[in-house]
Amino acid sequence: MRAKPGPALAVLFLINTLNFYDRLALGAILEPLRHEFKLTDAQLGGLVTWFTVVLALAGLPLGRLADTGSRRRLLACGVAVWAGLTGLAAVASSYAMLLVTRLGVGVGEAVCAPVAASWIADLVPAERRSRAMAGFMMAIPVGSLLSYSITGPVAQAWGWRVALAIAAAPVLVLAPAVWWLREPEREPSGEPGSPERPQKAMVCPTGFWWIAASGAVINFALYAFTTFLPAFLTRYHGLSVARAGVWMGMGVGAAGIGGGAAAAFLGDRVRSRLSLCAAVSLVSAAPMFAAIRMPAGSAAQSMLLATGGYGLLQMYYGLVYPVIQGMVAPERRATTMAAYLVVSYLGGASWGPLATGRLSDMLARQAAGIGPITEAARAAGLHEAMYVIPFLAVVLSGVLWMALGSFRVSHRSA
Repeated sequence: MRAKPGPALAVLFLINTLNFYDRLALGAILEPLRHEFKLTDAQLGGLVTWFTVVLALAGLPLGRLADTGSRRRLLACGVAVWAGLTGLAAVASSYAMLLVTRLGVGVGEAVCAPVAASWIADLVPAERRSRAMAGFMMAIPVGSLLSYSITGPVAQAWGWRVALAIAAAPVLVLAPAVWWLREPEREPSGEPGSPERPQKAMVCPTGFWWIAASGAVINFALYAFTTFLPAFLTRYHGLSVARAGVWMGMGVGAAGIGGGAAAAFLGDRVRSRLSLCAAVSLVSAAPMFAAIRMPAGSAAQSMLLATGGYGLLQMYYGLVYPVIQGMVAPERRATTMAAYLVVSYLGGASWGPLATGRLSDMLARQAAGIGPITEAARAAGLHEAMYVIPFLAVVLSGVLWMALGSFRVSHRSA
């Protein structure tokens, strides 16, 4: 008999909100960090890249541990580790120390997605899983909204160190809340009558890997987007650090919540989740491209278009994650999710900010010519580098269509 899902889903949502709040906190303070430690865009992107590499590599053993041990205990420890090290970054005296704390945050956050995906799959029946997963993943835009809209203004008023200390504070409530939860019993393997059981949904070996590749593409694009959009608004459109943070938070929050709600509403009603996701991804490229094409000084128009595209891309999680959970036996859900995250993080998320930062530096050098690299040249370089995001939205659509073609499952489960 399944436990009542409401309290657990609420706590898991709040934990995932803190997960992305702390993960994205550096995005709102890139410009203060760049000036204080004299960093290049490649070094700023490297903070995200190496964090993501550790996040991916730690995920596999922690995912296996989640399949064999106490998910509640593992999640409580993970929250304490990542939030504690986010707070410790507030006293960083060098780029190296800042980087080390981010690596520790990556280890802690590697717990969240595998544990939560397995927990939700055991808590919610397959026919309602899109709604539950979309609700859980709606924490991405909510965490983004809070992170950017709080961190930016706090950093401008009291400094980036205070902003990071505030980012760590919710652990004092959330870690005890995890211990209060009752962990659901693991679903029996091969339960009859479910449309997403392995016995009912045999998958070509390439099917999972195409889905994992789609995770690499979308994470490359979205990590580059969330890392550099505040700096883009500051450098190219002239917003202050505080205003760029607030606009970023409000924009991605509202758009992401809208995208998550759309995935929750449609995901359990459509015949093919993957085909819907592929179509939406293709459509998202248009507003993203238009946002970057806007002339300097058009911050409001650019932000509206960019966040519109972001909201469409956020539908991915509520549509694709239930497919992953439906293709494997219950006792391997966390491990499978961790394997997906290894591919998506190492293949995409880890290189998105770094590659975009290096491209921005290279284009800034070209814009400066033979002279020194000015702030205007850096603005021009970042502006041109941002075109990688709509390009990858088109690539994502193609990869999802390839995933759909490789499946041998019912239309309901894909």
